[in-house]
Amino acid sequence: MRSFIITCALVLSATCLLGQGYQFTDVKRLPATPVKNQASTGTCWCFATVSFMESELLRMGKGEYDLSEMFIVRQKYINQLQDNYLRRGKGNISQGSLAHTFKNAYNQVGIVPEEVYCGINYDSERHNHSELVKYVEAIAAVPIGLKKRSPEYFKLVDSLFDIYLGEVPEKFTYQGKEYTPVSFAASLGLDMDDYIELTSFTHHPYYKKFEVEVPDNWEHQQMYNLPLDEMMAVMDYALENGHTVCWDGDVSEKGFSFTNGVAIHPEVNKVEDYSTTDRARFEQMDEKERLEEVYKFARPYPEVVVTPEVRQQGFETFVTTDDHLMHVTGIAKDQNGTKYYITKNSWGTERNAHGGYLNMSESYVRAKTIYIMVHKEAIPKTIKSKLGL
Repeated sequence: MRSFIITCALVLSATCLLGQGYQFTDVKRLPATPVKNQASTGTCWCFATVSFMESELLRMGKGEYDLSEMFIVRQKYINQLQDNYLRRGKGNISQGSLAHTFKNAYNQVGIVPEEVYCGINYDSERHNHSELVKYVEAIAAVPIGLKKRSPEYFKLVDSLFDIYLGEVPEKFTYQGKEYTPVSFAASLGLDMDDYIELTSFTHHPYYKKFEVEVPDNWEHQQMYNLPLDEMMAVMDYALENGHTVCWDGDVSEKGFSFTNGVAIHPEVNKVEDYSTTDRARFEQMDEKERLEEVYKFARPYPEVVVTPEVRQQGFETFVTTDDHLMHVTGIAKDQNGTKYYITKNSWGTERNAHGGYLNMSESYVRAKTIYIMVHKEAIPKTIKSKLGL
């Protein structure tokens, strides 16, 4: 327990220094385990969801756990190979995925602690799947060409992951007790049916489920569709009531600066919203010059008012893309009173001066969220009723 408290304290002190001219005050900050590093892998989906589940265990009074991401990642690769074969090679066998992939694999094979399965069985201090995925792609092609999978194929798949990630333990001892991966999962008391994915787009009916059309949704999972204001209300209600949020969205924008510890969505065309001093200066600039100024991240500027129409346009013009999953652990405000979401990333602690965290502005989150996952009890009763939960 002590380690995550120390981490939170360090991040708290760093938060006040984010982006030099950004001055943040915490509104709500929830417990989280230490920041990890997915390194040279496309496994953010698992790191974010594991972090979210570790915070769930803290919330439930279960104590601090360090769960193995790569134990789940291994099963995900196996599931992808199965899906890709049955789709005659037209499935997705990339490294990416979404939060429900964790739930599905967890229900299949359970979970183990990180100390039991670190997932690095090769000459590297950090995760690196660049070579592994090439072998996955090569192996995937053979049975499709042959139109069958031999017993040797399945042995080869298991051997590949044994070599790179390590052999899966049938039994292990943790804190003096013997477990299997399934019995260890049962001991945690997490029910994957309690976790709900919510999105917000106008091309499908609200309060109904639909399959979000992004490549990493290779399992064709359906999510509940909410009006934008209600999706944001769920995030706020969850955080204000002790529940963290697993977040998926776009991080390819210039306004997303992990180095500076912020993600912003600045409004540079409505200069009337700027202060008197800034207005006079910005009126002399064209749009490109204005953007260059605000993307220096020297201090906060007014942000875009994001409507459902603005959000939908970003998605349908492929400006808003499904890039990355992270773990939202709180709410903060800058010196202008603008709301931000305190966000734990999985890029280690060395790539920015803020302990591996960043603050995403409310405008950025409204525009660039693909979906969120929360515990069903973190959804306000009125919204749950509309969803039939």
